Amino acid sequence: MFGTHRETSEFPVMKRTSFLFLRKMSNLGIAIFSGIGLRVLFMGEAVRALFLDWRTWLPLTAQQMYAIGVGSLPLTAIVAAFIGSVIALQTRYQLFPGVVLSVVGLISRQMIILELGPLLTGLVLTGRVGARMTAEIGTMRVTEQIDALETLAYNPIAYLVVPRVLAGIIMLPLLVIFANAVGIGAAMLTSVYATDVSVQQFSEGLRLAYSPFQVFYSLLKATMFGAAISVLCSYEGYVTDVGAEGVGRSTAKAVVVTSVAILVLDALTATLLAPLLQG
Repeated sequence: MFGTHRETSEFPVMKRTSFLFLRKMSNLGIAIFSGIGLRVLFMGEAVRALFLDWRTWLPLTAQQMYAIGVGSLPLTAIVAAFIGSVIALQTRYQLFPGVVLSVVGLISRQMIILELGPLLTGLVLTGRVGARMTAEIGTMRVTEQIDALETLAYNPIAYLVVPRVLAGIIMLPLLVIFANAVGIGAAMLTSVYATDVSVQQFSEGLRLAYSPFQVFYSLLKATMFGAAISVLCSYEGYVTDVGAEGVGRSTAKAVVVTSVAILVLDALTATLLAPLLQG
């Protein structure tokens, strides 16, 4: 009868299993959407602080830009160089006889600029920059330094989050430009000195079917990835639980959540803008 309450254990095994599965799925859905909502509200607070407390975040932004951008140059160069070299080698030795060798330059350019340059730079910096953001803010949370900022009439969002978000949005595209250049340069050197592709053939491939929108597409991804890294990692640090264990848990969660967000953004961008990429 309607309105009669029965415990799950009173149902037959098959129905009980279905109920438990549906309950877990509903709880998972609620957790996902509530987490998205909390992060959107956090981002809204950051936007509000951007316009209302500019005297707080403005002096700190350059410091964060240096930490995120300049400090990440060596790692970005190493990753981009190896990726460019591997792409060039794999492309050349996977070609069947009769294919013009200039296609090595074309494929290397497309893979680096459109996909691997921004994506791998974002994922690598999630581990280096994002984990650092979460650990720094999380440590301030557990040691009550954020509470002290509020006591001193500082907006902790403007002091801690906004400089990191702005630095991430500004520096990630610059790092991706650097990574793309290093990757293509490494691909060219590898093709010329490790395979039978000439400089002229590789250069012809670089110019083939080129469109300025391809560079815009790469920088658009980099901007979104920079915003995702700084917002999500700052949020995880800001809501850290008490204790060293809480800082470690927040840092690990920040890296996982941000990496998934970057992959989702990458897929959505490709789905929406891929038809516009043909030169």
